Amino acid sequence: MTRVPLRRALSDLPPYVPGARAAVGAAAFKLSSNENPYPPLPSVVATIADAAVDINRYPDMHATELCEAIAGSLGVDPETVVAGCGSVAVLGHILTAVCESGDEVVLPWRSFEAYPIAISLAGGVGVPVPLAAGGRLDLPAMAAAITPRTRVVLVCTPNNPTGPSVHADELDEFLAAVPEDVLVVLDEAYVEFVRDPQAPDAMALFAAHRNVVVLRTFSKAYGLAGLRVGYAVARARLAAGIRAASTPFGVSHVAQLAAVASLRHTPELLARVERVVGERTRLLDGLRAQGWDVPDSQANFVWLPLGDAATAFAERSARAGVIVRPFAGDGVRVSVGEPEAVDLFLEIAAEAAPR
Repeated sequence: MTRVPLRRALSDLPPYVPGARAAVGAAAFKLSSNENPYPPLPSVVATIADAAVDINRYPDMHATELCEAIAGSLGVDPETVVAGCGSVAVLGHILTAVCESGDEVVLPWRSFEAYPIAISLAGGVGVPVPLAAGGRLDLPAMAAAITPRTRVVLVCTPNNPTGPSVHADELDEFLAAVPEDVLVVLDEAYVEFVRDPQAPDAMALFAAHRNVVVLRTFSKAYGLAGLRVGYAVARARLAAGIRAASTPFGVSHVAQLAAVASLRHTPELLARVERVVGERTRLLDGLRAQGWDVPDSQANFVWLPLGDAATAFAERSARAGVIVRPFAGDGVRVSVGEPEAVDLFLEIAAEAAPR
């Protein structure tokens, strides 16, 4: 039988594995998807309800009000902001806008699971660079991996799933070594949770380097994961190209208004972020007291480098009532949840702690 062929890239495409959910009817804490454990603010929920009456209409294709609100919060020109259906979709549009078939994209590994998928779908060739000790990005090695075919370098900070943030001085040295025609994407999906005083100021780097794009999301700190809103900040010419490569009407009307409402209440939302950061500290301290060697996470999750024991640990944790995210052969990522979830996970971890 003659069949319609699929792109050859799809045969080698790694599947994106979402965080597991509890079985229907089961009671368990879901710490597998780096979600904010707190729901949106009541005022944001009210905005969502009000916006729902207009879903028979197409949304503003370029999310004008939202981009203006983001630009105002960051002190940049609105034409430099491009919104999309989550930061994953925006990254795909960035790669589509700048990569020709066969162009190389340097990325840290292990890092965000969607990176190899987005690169392949854009026709690029991923060049993974192993992490350094402690789950940190090896920026000198990433700089050394750049060739004349390199078009993009992805810098995930804090790095998902390991958690550390890159430091300002090492990022300055890295950017000085990157050719000006190579795009550097600073993926800051977890920036609101960063408390490391050595972390970089991405917007200052954006102002100083024409080849820097900053990628952020409303999914994590703002608790809008289910509405899918992300954005990039890029120089106007790059932003126009990314916008041209974007899916038309990619951000729903409801999502746009919810994100705008969230920005209006940023101080209140960031107070919730502080609660998550406090639980992260308690989780890290508790694990280290049990003897675990865990990286210094600056995100809303922690990483247990369990190697081949990762899957078995995750299965044991699920049976005990906490669903975590295993990466077979590497480790387990545990999202920071409500205090009760942290309490239970520490009990589970204690039973498997290094002796």
